[in-house]
Amino acid sequence: MTIEEVIKSLEQEYGPLEWQPGREPIDVLIGTILSQNTSDVNSRKVFESLLSTFGSWESAASAPVEHIAQAIKPGGLSRIKAVRIKQILNKIEDEQGSLSLDFLKAMNISEAKDYLMHLPGVGPKTASCVLLFGLGKPSLPVDTHVFRVTKRLGLIDSKVSIEKAHNLLQGQIPPSKVYQFHLHLIEHGRRICHARQPCCNECVLKNGCPSLLALQKVAKS
Repeated sequence: MTIEEVIKSLEQEYGPLEWQPGREPIDVLIGTILSQNTSDVNSRKVFESLLSTFGSWESAASAPVEHIAQAIKPGGLSRIKAVRIKQILNKIEDEQGSLSLDFLKAMNISEAKDYLMHLPGVGPKTASCVLLFGLGKPSLPVDTHVFRVTKRLGLIDSKVSIEKAHNLLQGQIPPSKVYQFHLHLIEHGRRICHARQPCCNECVLKNGCPSLLALQKVAKS
């Protein structure tokens, strides 16, 4: 199954999507860090708690790590995330003179991604989330759902690391479909292509899925 076929089938199943602007890049950056190893509900709650506690990113940047950790405690790994958030905010402020990532708008994807990934603890997924959801740049974030589904579909090799998967998948997807592809694969991973016991019989991609074909061959042998 080609990536074009996957895009078309998922669009027919879940409906077309267009990029929705409105989120500040720095909000996306901090929100993505808070989302690690916790649920969407929890990450939203601790993001709101963080902003309500400090009122601005400038205040959070000047606050002690312990105060940041306390504000985000329900999200888990609060000390680790607090240290990272403070380091990131301080570095942006020191380098840019303000806590804004709007300057990235003038950069191409590669330049903007390089800048984001030089920040403490920011990897390709977090950087791509900022580019896609905060700046409208077609950079594909590969989360656990995207990684699992694309491997099962044979779009990337089963031995490829999640870091390398970003570049391998990015090169296959038309820029206008990156936003939709990312969200559709997450939806599909949550509804159908579960990590354990995927609902293959209900999958719109089952006829072209090499993983299902391999399972069927094993069952017949």
